[in-house]
Amino acid sequence: MKIIIAGAGDVGFHLAKLLSYESQDTYIIDFDGEKLEYLSSHLDVITKKGDATSIKLLKEIGIESADILIAVTDSQNTNFTISVIGKSLGVKKTIARIDNPEFLNECEVDFKKFGLDFMISPRELAANEIKMLLKQSSFNDTVAFESGIFNVLGTPLTYKSPIVDLNVKEAKHKFPEVHFTTIAIKRQGVTQTIIPRGDTVYQVNDQVYFCVPNYSMKDLYPITGRKPFEIKNVMILGGGSIGEKTARKLSKDNFKVKLIEKNKDRAEALAEQLSDTLVINGDGRNLELLEEENIRQTDALIAVTGNSEANIMSCLVAKSKGVKKTVALVENMDYIHISQTIGIQSLINKKLLAASNIFRHIRKGEILALANLHNIDAEVFEFEIQENAKVSECQIKDLRFPREAVIGGVIRDKKAIMPHGNMQIQTGDKVIVFCLPEAISAVERLFK
Repeated sequence: MKIIIAGAGDVGFHLAKLLSYESQDTYIIDFDGEKLEYLSSHLDVITKKGDATSIKLLKEIGIESADILIAVTDSQNTNFTISVIGKSLGVKKTIARIDNPEFLNECEVDFKKFGLDFMISPRELAANEIKMLLKQSSFNDTVAFESGIFNVLGTPLTYKSPIVDLNVKEAKHKFPEVHFTTIAIKRQGVTQTIIPRGDTVYQVNDQVYFCVPNYSMKDLYPITGRKPFEIKNVMILGGGSIGEKTARKLSKDNFKVKLIEKNKDRAEALAEQLSDTLVINGDGRNLELLEEENIRQTDALIAVTGNSEANIMSCLVAKSKGVKKTVALVENMDYIHISQTIGIQSLINKKLLAASNIFRHIRKGEILALANLHNIDAEVFEFEIQENAKVSECQIKDLRFPREAVIGGVIRDKKAIMPHGNMQIQTGDKVIVFCLPEAISAVERLFK
C-alpha cells in the first residue's frame, strides 16, 4: 500500500511510526527539513521537502498510484486544498485534519464531491475522550466497543488491591465471579509493555489494562482496590475550542459545569453560547480564585488551556485540594508516558487521538474500531470476522497467535463472550485484540 502523509508534525510522525512497523510504502511531505531528517533517520519512510499543495511535487512522488493521501498539517485550509488536489490527480482515498465544527456535524455540504473522503477533528476527539473518562470515573483510561458491550479499562494498582502479588492465573482462580482479561501491564522502570501470561505477577503501581464485558464492570472495582464514585460538579480550565466542546457535551449529560477563561472577551462570548455552563473570567492558575469557586467541592477538574505545564500543575493542585478526578491536556507526547509517575490520573493528547483514529482507515482487513491506550505505544483493534478468515479455522489455543498480542473479548450476536483456549471464533464475530506495533502485521494476516 502506498501512503502519502502531508505534514510531519506529531500526528504525521505518529502515523509514520505505526506504518513503519509493517513496511508500508510511506511518503512524508513537509517544509521543515529538520523534522524530515529526524523522520528519515528513525523510521523506514521516504521524505520530501516542499509544499504538499504543489501539483508538480505530488506528481513527482506518484500521487496517481497512491492508495491514501493524509493531510495533517496545522492548517485546515491547507489540508482541504491538498485533499482536493490529490483526489483530482488520482489518489484513491483522502483523509484530512479539519477543525471547523460546521464541516463535521451534520453538514449539508457533501465534501466527498470535492475530494474529501474522511475528516478528522483532534479537538472533537479530545472532547469525546474527556467525556468518556468522566463516565468511568475510577479509571484513568477507558475505551468502549459496540456501545459498551465490551470495555477496556486502565488503572494503577494500589496496595489495597487483592490481586497484588498474585499471578494472572491465580487471580482468575481466586475471583471466578469477575469476568475480565488482562491485556497489558505498564510497569514502572520497565520500558517494554508487558503482555501478561498466566504466570505474570501483578505488582503495586502497575498500570493494568483490563478487557471487561458490560455486565462485569462493577465487579472489577474491588479487585483493583478502587471504589466507584459519581461525578456531578466539573470545573474546566481553558475556554478554547476543546474547553467549549467539552462544556457543551457535559452540560447535555446533566453535569454541573463551571468554566474558567482568562481572556475577558472570550469569556463573555462563551457565556452567551453556553447557557447551561457557568463561565467565569479569571486565571485558573490563581489558587485564591479556585478556592473562591469551591475547588474542594469539585468532583473533577479538566485542564485544557494552551499550556501543557500549566494544565499539569493545575491538576496537581486540584488533587491536593481533594478533587477526585483530574484530566490534563498536553501537547508533548513524552508526558503521556509519565502521567502516573507525576501523580496525574489522566493525560490526553489530541494529536495522538487523531493519529489513532486516522490509522484505522489504513488498516487491512475488516477493522471496525481502533483505539490508542495513553500510557503505552500499542493499539486495541476491533475486527469483524469475514468468511474464510484464518482466525476462524481452529480453536484459539491452536492459533499461532503472536506473543505480542492478546485477544481481550469476543462479541457474538451483540453478546459479550470471554475468550478461552477451546473457543473457536466464528464468521460474524467481533473480536477485540490488544497488539504491540511489531505484531500488527502478523495479527492482520490471521484476520484476513
